[in-house]
Amino acid sequence: MNTELTTTPTTYSTLEEIRLRKEQLSDAINKDGEQIGTMWNQLFTKREDSSKGEYIATLVTNSITAVDAFLMVRKLMKRYGGLASLFSSKTGKSNKKKKQGFF
Repeated sequence: MNTELTTTPTTYSTLEEIRLRKEQLSDAINKDGEQIGTMWNQLFTKREDSSKGEYIATLVTNSITAVDAFLMVRKLMKRYGGLASLFSSKTGKSNKKKKQGFF
Protein backbone atom coordinates (compact mmCIF):
# COMPACT_ATOMS: atom_id res chain seq x y z
CA MET A 1 0.00 0.00 0.00
CA ASN A 2 1.32 3.41 -0.95
CA THR A 3 1.69 5.87 1.93
CA GLU A 4 3.42 8.70 0.09
CA LEU A 5 0.13 9.88 -1.43
CA THR A 6 -1.21 10.79 1.99
CA THR A 7 1.64 13.24 2.68
CA THR A 8 0.71 15.63 -0.14
CA PRO A 9 -0.95 18.92 0.83
CA THR A 10 -4.73 18.88 1.00
CA THR A 11 -5.28 22.44 -0.25
CA TYR A 12 -5.61 22.93 -3.98
CA SER A 13 -5.83 26.22 -5.82
CA THR A 14 -6.69 25.08 -9.36
CA LEU A 15 -8.80 22.46 -11.05
CA GLU A 16 -5.67 21.05 -12.69
CA GLU A 17 -4.16 20.23 -9.27
CA ILE A 18 -7.37 18.46 -8.32
CA ARG A 19 -7.33 16.44 -11.56
CA LEU A 20 -3.70 15.43 -11.00
CA ARG A 21 -4.46 14.36 -7.44
CA LYS A 22 -7.48 12.42 -8.64
CA GLU A 23 -5.34 10.58 -11.21
CA GLN A 24 -2.71 9.79 -8.58
CA LEU A 25 -5.31 8.38 -6.23
CA SER A 26 -6.98 6.43 -9.02
CA ASP A 27 -3.66 4.86 -10.03
CA ALA A 28 -2.87 4.00 -6.41
CA ILE A 29 -6.31 2.42 -5.94
CA ASN A 30 -5.89 0.36 -9.11
CA LYS A 31 -2.42 -0.86 -8.04
CA ASP A 32 -3.70 -1.77 -4.59
CA GLY A 33 -6.68 -3.55 -6.13
CA GLU A 34 -4.39 -5.61 -8.36
CA GLN A 35 -2.17 -6.45 -5.39
CA ILE A 36 -5.16 -7.51 -3.30
CA GLY A 37 -6.49 -9.60 -6.20
CA THR A 38 -3.14 -11.35 -6.57
CA MET A 39 -2.94 -12.07 -2.85
CA TRP A 40 -6.54 -13.31 -2.81
CA ASN A 41 -5.88 -15.72 -5.68
CA GLN A 42 -2.72 -17.01 -3.98
CA LEU A 43 -4.68 -17.59 -0.80
CA PHE A 44 -7.21 -19.88 -2.48
CA THR A 45 -4.99 -21.58 -5.04
CA LYS A 46 -4.72 -25.29 -4.37
CA ARG A 47 -1.15 -26.39 -3.95
CA GLU A 48 -0.45 -29.49 -6.01
CA ASP A 49 3.18 -29.99 -4.97
CA SER A 50 2.56 -31.17 -1.41
CA SER A 51 4.52 -34.20 -0.35
CA LYS A 52 3.24 -37.34 1.36
CA GLY A 53 4.53 -36.03 4.68
CA GLU A 54 2.59 -32.78 4.35
CA TYR A 55 -0.53 -34.74 3.36
CA ILE A 56 -0.23 -37.00 6.41
CA ALA A 57 0.46 -34.02 8.71
CA THR A 58 -2.65 -32.25 7.41
CA LEU A 59 -4.70 -35.41 7.83
CA VAL A 60 -3.52 -35.85 11.43
CA THR A 61 -4.18 -32.19 12.24
CA ASN A 62 -7.70 -32.34 10.83
CA SER A 63 -8.37 -35.60 12.69
CA ILE A 64 -7.24 -34.13 16.00
CA THR A 65 -9.46 -31.11 15.42
CA ALA A 66 -12.47 -33.34 14.69
CA VAL A 67 -11.89 -35.47 17.80
CA ASP A 68 -11.46 -32.36 19.93
CA ALA A 69 -14.74 -30.91 18.61
CA PHE A 70 -16.53 -34.22 19.27
CA LEU A 71 -15.25 -34.38 22.86
CA MET A 72 -16.24 -30.77 23.51
CA VAL A 73 -19.78 -31.37 22.23
CA ARG A 74 -20.02 -34.55 24.33
CA LYS A 75 -18.88 -32.68 27.44
CA LEU A 76 -21.35 -29.85 26.86
CA MET A 77 -24.23 -32.25 26.25
CA LYS A 78 -23.46 -34.17 29.45
CA ARG A 79 -23.07 -31.02 31.50
CA TYR A 80 -26.19 -29.26 30.22
CA GLY A 81 -28.42 -32.28 29.64
CA GLY A 82 -28.48 -32.60 25.85
CA LEU A 83 -29.83 -30.53 23.00
CA ALA A 84 -33.40 -30.43 24.33
CA SER A 85 -32.35 -28.43 27.39
CA LEU A 86 -30.44 -25.94 25.28
CA PHE A 87 -33.53 -24.99 23.29
CA SER A 88 -36.18 -25.29 26.02
CA SER A 89 -38.06 -22.29 27.37
CA LYS A 90 -37.25 -23.10 31.00
CA THR A 91 -35.18 -20.67 33.05
CA GLY A 92 -32.22 -23.00 32.79
CA LYS A 93 -32.68 -24.71 36.16
CA SER A 94 -32.84 -28.45 36.19
CA ASN A 95 -34.24 -30.85 38.77
CA LYS A 96 -31.33 -33.25 38.19
CA LYS A 97 -28.12 -32.93 40.14
CA LYS A 98 -25.33 -31.86 37.85
CA LYS A 99 -22.16 -33.89 37.84
CA GLN A 100 -19.00 -31.99 38.57
CA GLY A 101 -16.67 -34.37 36.70
CA PHE A 102 -14.72 -33.69 33.55
CA PHE A 103 -16.96 -35.90 31.38
